[in-house]
Amino acid sequence: MADHRQGSRRRGQGELEALVLSALAEADGPATAGWVQERLGGDLAYTTVITILTRLLAKGAVTRERAGRSFAWTSASDQAGLAAHRMRRVLDAESDREAVLASFVTGLGPDDERLLRELLGQTGVAESGGADRPRGEGED
Repeated sequence: MADHRQGSRRRGQGELEALVLSALAEADGPATAGWVQERLGGDLAYTTVITILTRLLAKGAVTRERAGRSFAWTSASDQAGLAAHRMRRVLDAESDREAVLASFVTGLGPDDERLLRELLGQTGVAESGGADRPRGEGED
């Protein structure tokens, strides 16, 4: 049986959220769902755009303000912020945060580990908790 949706594919929720955030980032100010739908080429239903915006609102990635009988939406977070939110949500769902974080860090490549250490040093963690200590030092 032939697929009549040539060139069309089902996109994941994260991909759609990224597309909507990208469209909002291009806006000169607050944008309506209709504007976002049009900016994305009109291939998404208006209700789908509203659903995505509502999910992003719940995640703190967008804000909205009343605009007549509708809402105007503004990006409050970029794609990196949204990914960080998803990572925190996964971490929050686990009972042993230390084990999850330790497993995450030990799975990083050398470049990512170095970047993480630099970022932690910038936030002052190094002064308060030994983040600048080489791995394995002080552990028995």
